Amino acid sequence: MEVIRTAHESGIPTNATMLYGHIETLEERVEHLLKLRSLRGQTGGIQAFIPLAFHSKNTRLPQLPPTVAMDDLKTIAISRLVLDNIPHIKAYWVMITPALAQVAMAFGADDLDGTIVEEKITHMAGARTPKGLSRDEIRNLILSCGYEPVERDAFYEPIGQSEDS
Repeated sequence: MEVIRTAHESGIPTNATMLYGHIETLEERVEHLLKLRSLRGQTGGIQAFIPLAFHSKNTRLPQLPPTVAMDDLKTIAISRLVLDNIPHIKAYWVMITPALAQVAMAFGADDLDGTIVEEKITHMAGARTPKGLSRDEIRNLILSCGYEPVERDAFYEPIGQSEDS
């Protein structure tokens, strides 16, 4: 939290994450969210929250099962409710699958993250999702759920319009 605070005091906006589904308790998850909410209230610098589902392969905790879809969706929904002062909640499709990321948009996520050419870290830990999605694939994931895709930069400024808008 202090690194994030220092960045904000220097005028650098950040994203915040929470790795879940490994050794933490539900109470610790909520405590983490409340700390982020407080920090955002103090500094205004957190622009997005990214819940990261734990993948256990090739880790020191290989015996742990993967997170289940209901836990992923509850985590996103609770994050949206608790972090009402953080403008964006990501559904990181690499960790929860593109299909579940689509559902997550109805649970409070407003960002599927971006195109990725070849994600390696999560796949080394056992992810079975695609290693990358093209701009058109992400666009179609969003459109097929009835939402309007908006291409943006790292600061959430729109840089393109949907061809359907």
